[in-house]
Amino acid sequence: MSKLHDRARAHGIQPSYDGMGGEQHQAPDTTLTSLLEAFGAGGKPGPLGDHQMVIHPGTRCYLPDGQDRAWGVALQLYQLRSARNWGIGDFDDLARLAGVLGKAGADFIGLNPLHALFLSNPRHCSPFSPSNRRFLNPLYIAVDKVPGFSPDMADPDRIEALQQTPLVDYAGVAALKLAVLDRIWKAADRPDASAAVLEQGGEDLQRHALFEAISARMVAEGHGAGWRDWPADWQDATGEAVARFALDHPAEARFHRWLQDMAQGQLMQARAACDKAGMTIGLYLDFAVGEAADGSGAWGNPMVVPGIRIGAPPDMFNETGQDWGLAPLSPTAMAEQHAQPFATLMAQATQQAGALRIDHAMGLWQLFLIPDGAGPADGTYARYPLADMLAGLAQASQDNRTVIIGEDLGNVPPGFRDVMEDAGILSYRILLFERTEDGFIPPADYPQAALACLSTHDLPTFQGWWRGDDIARRLDHGLIGQEGADDQTASRITERADLLGDLAQAGLWQGGLAQGGAPDPDKAPDDLVAGVHAHLARAPSRLFAVRLEDIAGETDPVNIPSTTDEYPNWQKKLGVTLEQIADLPLFDRISADLRRERPQLR
Repeated sequence: MSKLHDRARAHGIQPSYDGMGGEQHQAPDTTLTSLLEAFGAGGKPGPLGDHQMVIHPGTRCYLPDGQDRAWGVALQLYQLRSARNWGIGDFDDLARLAGVLGKAGADFIGLNPLHALFLSNPRHCSPFSPSNRRFLNPLYIAVDKVPGFSPDMADPDRIEALQQTPLVDYAGVAALKLAVLDRIWKAADRPDASAAVLEQGGEDLQRHALFEAISARMVAEGHGAGWRDWPADWQDATGEAVARFALDHPAEARFHRWLQDMAQGQLMQARAACDKAGMTIGLYLDFAVGEAADGSGAWGNPMVVPGIRIGAPPDMFNETGQDWGLAPLSPTAMAEQHAQPFATLMAQATQQAGALRIDHAMGLWQLFLIPDGAGPADGTYARYPLADMLAGLAQASQDNRTVIIGEDLGNVPPGFRDVMEDAGILSYRILLFERTEDGFIPPADYPQAALACLSTHDLPTFQGWWRGDDIARRLDHGLIGQEGADDQTASRITERADLLGDLAQAGLWQGGLAQGGAPDPDKAPDDLVAGVHAHLARAPSRLFAVRLEDIAGETDPVNIPSTTDEYPNWQKKLGVTLEQIADLPLFDRISADLRRERPQLR
């Protein structure tokens, strides 16, 4: 029995069965509200049973008419280098890249989550551990494009130094950008956000801006950026200390509301650039599964469960499991409110995007929860009101004509993919995972209702996979043991051979086989990289995404799950600049192949 179950029973929580293969719990009111729906043990996801009974009639997300197949490029916005940005990719880079990719035939640009992080702690840079999912990260603002900017406001030597670093210097970028933005704001007589942004943001925007203002003050006084590190009387968002600060320092919060206005305006300009470039989907945004427990989204929010973190049970890639450090929304409160808070989140997120990826889509049904003081091995699953969650998501998707992609990797409950298909949510199919004991699943057998790709931000680049770097890194960081590394290394040799055989059979690779050998195991040649993309692009799946890292020939991963300071996650810049991308031979080769396989949806 898990520690989570023990704690639930200690608080008078007794299990009852819901008739669909798992447990749900009811109990007296308690601060451990997430435990009220805890069920199962041993890290096993519960089945859905008859999936047709858990979807409201008519619940279906938006999908374009017809059977056309589109392609796009997935990237991390911060990783873009350019001749004009300030050491981090920004919204103007995004708009300019839209012109390049649209001309090449792409129909969308896939991005990392752009959620607000912690401006007072810029080194907290994981886009999947946001402070607030409703708002944007102001560090993506192109300061030189903000009305009122003049070149004399910024030191060109500092900008050049930030441009030259191989990793994003988040602290340096934040210090420079916020100082200049503050000068622009003050020169404009300290304006607030526009009436439209204030109305849309409502009380959440007021609280987020106040949080950022207090967070800056707390860090200056030696405390942490997150509210859990503040003095006790400041941790209460409705308390006297916070109310007094809001009255005495209204301009400080106003500045952060204005930053959100600038960020939203520039993001919409990037979306307009996608439209101008002929992209039918345009921006494809990513929505994180949760928020940091000490961020503005959790501060004073009764929907957030204290003392519990979201994660994943142990598996072959992480033998110790994963602890994402994110606070979950209360399953019981979501059920009581028919998932209205989630529907509100989705309504706002889909307004900004032509496509939206739901990170860890199984969270619509259940999340793996870990109690404070314990590890992933002691966690268990908690159940969410799936039918209501799907209804809110589908309504937002239809209202804003936004395609929904569900990241359905890891422990997928039996029947969950059937629910996704019935609800019009595209599956997320990754070549590296689409295998049986007989080899890779042929692209022709991929589902139509899917996005296909070679890999994603939590996996190696194609070059890194070809070299086996991911296995060595997992071993070095203690995520797998030597026996597991040896097994995976042997499997990788087989996987490479299987892939070459598949490409040869498809007429997309002749080089190594013609000479009776295989490519260099330390570097896949460009024609092989292009061939793999052309091979997978033939799948009937509605969408296909190519990673910008693979176009640029990168070997290092963006992120190694379950590491923090051991590896520079979410910091590495591309080795090429935005201005060079269109001239890369591999970009020309891959985009030509994809235009042929998937003509642009005009």
